[in-house]
Amino acid sequence: MALELRQQLKLTQQLVMTPQLQQAIKLLQLSRVELAETVQQELLENPFLEESLEESANPDKPSTADQRKDDQEAYDKELSNNADWEDYLGDFSSTTKQVSMRESEALEEMSSFEARLAPAPTLDGHLNWQLMLSPLTEEQIRVGEIIIGSISSNGYLHVSSEELAEVAQSDIETVEQVITLIQQFDPIGVAARTPQECLLVQIKALNYDRDPILVDIVTNHLEDLEKRRYKPLARKYKISLEDLREYLDVIQSLDPMPGARFSGGEAHYVSPDVYIYEYEGDFIIVLNEDGLPQLQLSELTEQLPKTSNAKEKDYYQEKMRSASWLIKSLYQRQRTLYKVVESIVKYQKEFFINGVTSLKPLILKDIADDIDMHESTVSRITTNKYISTPHGIFELKFFFNSAIGLDDGSMVGSESVKALIKKLISEENTKKPLSDEKIGEILKEKLQVNIARRTVAKYRTAMNIPSSSKRKVVF
Repeated sequence: MALELRQQLKLTQQLVMTPQLQQAIKLLQLSRVELAETVQQELLENPFLEESLEESANPDKPSTADQRKDDQEAYDKELSNNADWEDYLGDFSSTTKQVSMRESEALEEMSSFEARLAPAPTLDGHLNWQLMLSPLTEEQIRVGEIIIGSISSNGYLHVSSEELAEVAQSDIETVEQVITLIQQFDPIGVAARTPQECLLVQIKALNYDRDPILVDIVTNHLEDLEKRRYKPLARKYKISLEDLREYLDVIQSLDPMPGARFSGGEAHYVSPDVYIYEYEGDFIIVLNEDGLPQLQLSELTEQLPKTSNAKEKDYYQEKMRSASWLIKSLYQRQRTLYKVVESIVKYQKEFFINGVTSLKPLILKDIADDIDMHESTVSRITTNKYISTPHGIFELKFFFNSAIGLDDGSMVGSESVKALIKKLISEENTKKPLSDEKIGEILKEKLQVNIARRTVAKYRTAMNIPSSSKRKVVF
C-alpha cells in the first residue's frame, strides 16, 4: 500500500471551552460569599484590576487629600484649645498625663477583638475540664481521657468496658468506676450506653429513683411510651391516666441526648441575592450588591511600559484580557440573575400576593424559553441563590416544583399541596388527628384534586410530620 499526502476540506462542529468561558460559567453558580472571595482574590493577583471609588465620580465632593487636610486642621485646633486647660490644671487634673500615657500603652498592648472572642465549648473539652478538677489518680485520669475520647457527639458511649480496659491497659472495675463518675458530670447522663441508662442516671440525680413505677417505666416501657400505649400501662400499674400523665411529664423533662447542645454547630445566616418589594400593586426587583466591589480597569493600562520582551508583553495582554473579561462576566451574571427573577415573578405572581398556597407548577424549561436561554444556564444561576419576598426568604430552586392535575384540567404545584397539608395538620384536633385518607378527601374538596392516601403519606413524611397515631394526644 503506497503512502501519499492529500489535502481535503472537512466541516465539523465542536464546542471549545476557553478559560474565559469556563470562568463565566463558574461565576453563574457561585453564591454571594464565594463570589466576593473570588473577586477579592482576582484583585490581589491582577495588577490591571482595581475597585472603583464612588467619591471620584462626584466632582463637587472634596478630594481625599483636602478632606484629610481639613480634618488635621480641626484636630490641631481642638488640641490647642485643650492644651491650655491641661497646663493650667496641672497635677489637679482629673486625668493626669501619667494615667493617660498608661491607658494608651494598655490599649496598644491589648490583643485584637478576634483574639478575645472565646470559642464555643466542645463536649470533649467540657468533660476533660471537669475530669482534671476531680480528685482522681493518674490511672483513673488516663482511663477517663480514653472514655471521653470514645463518647459520640450526642453523648453516648458505644464502646464496651472490655475494649476500654484493653486500650487503657487497666481492669474492667476501674473502667466502670470512671464511667459512673463521668456520668455525673455536666451534662448529667453523658457516657451512658443506652437511652434507659441515660434517663435512669438523670432520675437518680434528681432523687426520683425512690418511685419504683417511674424506674420500671423507664427501664422496660420506653417503646410503649413512644407508640402511645398508655391504657395498657395504666392497667398494669393500676393507676389512672392522669397519674400516668404525671410520670410522662417527668420523663419528658429529661434529656435523652445530653451531648446534643455541644454539637449543634453555629447558625448560618443567609444574605439574599435579590429583594422583591411590593409597590402600588406591582413588584420591584432589587439586586443585592452590598459587599460586591465595583470593578474597573486600572490606570496602569494607559501607562504600559514599553518593552521588547515577549514574555512581558504576553503577561500584560493576558492580565488585561482577564480583567476585562471578569468585569464583563460579573455584569452578565447580574443581568442573567435579574432576567431569571423577573421571569419567576411573572410566572409566580400569585405566590408573591397570597403566599405558598398559591405556588404554581414551574420547571426550568419554562423560564429558559421565556428569557431565551439554555436550561443549564437557568439551573446554574438559581443554584445557591436566595430571594427575599414579602412572605419570607426562599431559595430560587424553591419556585420550581412539579405539577398535579386537577379535575377541571388545570394544574397545581406540589409545594402548594404540601403547604395545605401542613396547615390542615396544624389546625387539627389533637385528640382526633386527621388520617392520611381524610386529608386526601379534604384536598379533593378544596382543590378539586384526586390525591391517593400514599401520596399524602409521602408528602407528610417529606415534611417530617408523624402519622396520625403518633400525633394523637390521649390525655
